[in-house]
Amino acid sequence: MMKKFLNKTAIVTGAGQGIGLEICRQLASHGANVILNDIELSLAEEGGRLIQKENGVCIPVTGDCSDIDFIHSLIDAATHNFGSVDIVIANAGITLFGDFLEYKPEDFYHVMKVNLGGSFFLAQFAARQMKEQGTGGRILFMSSVTGHQAHKNLAAYGMSKAALEMLAKNLVLELSPYKITINAIAPGATSTERTKSDPDYEKTWSRITPIGKPASIQDIASTALFLVSAEAGHITGQTLIVDGGWTSVSPSPY
Repeated sequence: MMKKFLNKTAIVTGAGQGIGLEICRQLASHGANVILNDIELSLAEEGGRLIQKENGVCIPVTGDCSDIDFIHSLIDAATHNFGSVDIVIANAGITLFGDFLEYKPEDFYHVMKVNLGGSFFLAQFAARQMKEQGTGGRILFMSSVTGHQAHKNLAAYGMSKAALEMLAKNLVLELSPYKITINAIAPGATSTERTKSDPDYEKTWSRITPIGKPASIQDIASTALFLVSAEAGHITGQTLIVDGGWTSVSPSPY
C-alpha cells in the first residue's frame, strides 16, 4: 500500500469510536502520525491500542475539545511528538434532540459550544500552526445532512451544522494564502455503534435512502481521506454530502 500520508501529522477529535475512529485507522494505515482525541478516556485508549496493534502510529489524548485550553494542548501534543500539524479533522459533536417550543437554553448552548465553538477554535489554532510551518495544511469539518434538510427535533443541531459549512466557505478567504484548504463533509444516515441500539434504524434508512442502505463508517472515512489528501489540493470551501441520495428526495424517517 502506498503511504500517501507518510510524515504527516493528523489530529482527529471525537474519535474513540464510529466515524472518527475509522478515519484515524485509515490515516494511520496510510502512514500518518495520528493524535486521537475523545472525551472518554476508555474510548480514546481503546482506539489508540487498536491502531497501534495494526502497526499505526497513534497517541490517544483525552479531553473536551470544546475547551480552549484543551484545544491548545492538542496542538502542542502534535508538535511536541511529531513536529507539525498537517491535517485537522473536527469530528467531535453532540446531538441533543428536543421539540423547538420546549428546547432548554442549556441544551442549546451546549450544542453550540461543542459543535461550533470546538470546531471554530480547533481550526483557528491549527491554522496558526500551519501558517507558522509554511507548508500548508488540510482542515475538515464534520457537518450533516440536517444542515441541508429539516429534521424533526433537531433545530439547534441542524443550525450548528449549517453554520459549519458557511464557516468552511468563509475561511477560504483567510486561509488560502497559506495553502490551507478547508472543507466539510455532510454525512447522512450512517451505521455506527450508536445506531445499532435502534433495532429499526437499518431497516428504516434502507427504505428511504435511494441507494438502498445507510452509509458505513468506511464510506464517510474514505471521503474524509480524499478531502485531506494531495489529490484534493484544489478543493476548498466545499461541502461534500455523503448520504446515498437522501437529500435529493428527503423522505422523513418518521
